Amino acid sequence: MIRLHHCPQTRSMRSLWLLHELGVDFDLVEYPFDKTLREEPYASLNPTGRVPTLEIDGDILTESGAIAEFLCERFSDAGLGRAPGEAGRAVWLNWIHFAETISQHCATLTQQHVALRDDAMRSPILMQLEAKRLARTLATVEKGLTAPYLVGHFSAADVGVGQAVYMATHFVHLDTFPRLTDWYARLATRPAFQKSLPGETRLYARDFYPPWDVAT
Repeated sequence: MIRLHHCPQTRSMRSLWLLHELGVDFDLVEYPFDKTLREEPYASLNPTGRVPTLEIDGDILTESGAIAEFLCERFSDAGLGRAPGEAGRAVWLNWIHFAETISQHCATLTQQHVALRDDAMRSPILMQLEAKRLARTLATVEKGLTAPYLVGHFSAADVGVGQAVYMATHFVHLDTFPRLTDWYARLATRPAFQKSLPGETRLYARDFYPPWDVAT
């Protein structure tokens, strides 16, 4: 049994996308981005009140990087991982976890622009700084894209980093990153990516949040 606990447009989207890429059967439990995540029954699964949480054959995983590694090992025939000792393993692992480096800046900007309801609680300086830091992480991806995909052929590394870039596009324009723009455009056409996109329930009400904009 595989069950993913998911909140649209959050980190759990990368686990959802990966499951669709793997083509495995799974149950999806979707939550709004609110206090429901801190209440029972979800709180017993993940006391931090965050997503994703993956239940798989009695095991519970709550970190998206660990979920990606576990699923790629469990369903190795899909070819989305890199086994220990395989060429490209170190680079693959680094990109899998670099997705979180991008996401931490997205999380701060999401808190500032979306989670905080009162303008007086927001910090324009912090939003500008975090947008610049986020842009630097995208520059790292731009530099690393020396081939059509991050590690040779398409893999879970592209899923993880690609989903983080999806979140980043709400705060930083991709115009100055031509290789990243082309790569992301290819990813966005994949059926599994399309299946992981939100329906009516959304975290982001806007397509883009300028770093200087403190309006709700």
